[in-house]
Amino acid sequence: MSDIVNYEVRGRIAVMTLNRPEARNAVNGAVASGLEAAIDQMEGDDDVWVGVLQANTEGQQRPVFCAGADLKEINSGNAGGLATERGGFAGFAYRERNKPVIVAVDGLATAGGCEIVLAADMVVATTRSAFGLAEAKRNLVAGAGGLFRLPRAIGQAAAMEAILTGEPIPAQRAYDLGLVTRLVEPGEATNAAITLAEQVTAAAPLAVWESRKVVLAAHEENDETLKRMTDEAFGVVLRSEDTKEGLEAFIEKRTPQWKGR
Repeated sequence: MSDIVNYEVRGRIAVMTLNRPEARNAVNGAVASGLEAAIDQMEGDDDVWVGVLQANTEGQQRPVFCAGADLKEINSGNAGGLATERGGFAGFAYRERNKPVIVAVDGLATAGGCEIVLAADMVVATTRSAFGLAEAKRNLVAGAGGLFRLPRAIGQAAAMEAILTGEPIPAQRAYDLGLVTRLVEPGEATNAAITLAEQVTAAAPLAVWESRKVVLAAHEENDETLKRMTDEAFGVVLRSEDTKEGLEAFIEKRTPQWKGR
């Protein structure tokens, strides 16, 4: 695994860390390939059921989760290197996966950094965090999903303001608008994200993964398609060993021992 994106396993949880604090964790080619490799490792490990994505902000006077694309790379004509074929921007923005990722933000997530946040499944943020799509200020466009994911997350009116002005959304307002799942004190984002991840891993993994697919499709598909997807998800879960285990555990009044199959 790349030093620029660290990967470690804590129980059922993969903790991935953007590790380029000297550049405000801006995305270059190494970050993109490293984050994609981290997601590959998480997806390929049957013992890992959920991921937490954080950023190293050590030495930063004003913490930045991720400043987005490395503009020096874009200015040098290397914009294509900031994306991967399967994952898109940062190896993550359009990466298909089964397992949920919780992003832990303690600082500013702007431009592509905000788009990384929007590509995650849940967001734990500190009160000193902020989220913005600043591309319009640089004659750029938020091309990694921000233009449609931000309106889904916070509504068109609030998203239009943020996108057209380029001004960041403070953490409390992001929480009130529904972008942030849990709001915590500075320095506590990762611990809170891991606590949330542990709550997710206490549930049956197949049910989590199949339910996630339908929730993500809810903004894009019609009711007929969503009903079909729900029926398919129910079928996958019903045929699994974990369904029998869950029912028996309930009857026997004990904690279920999930296997993910």
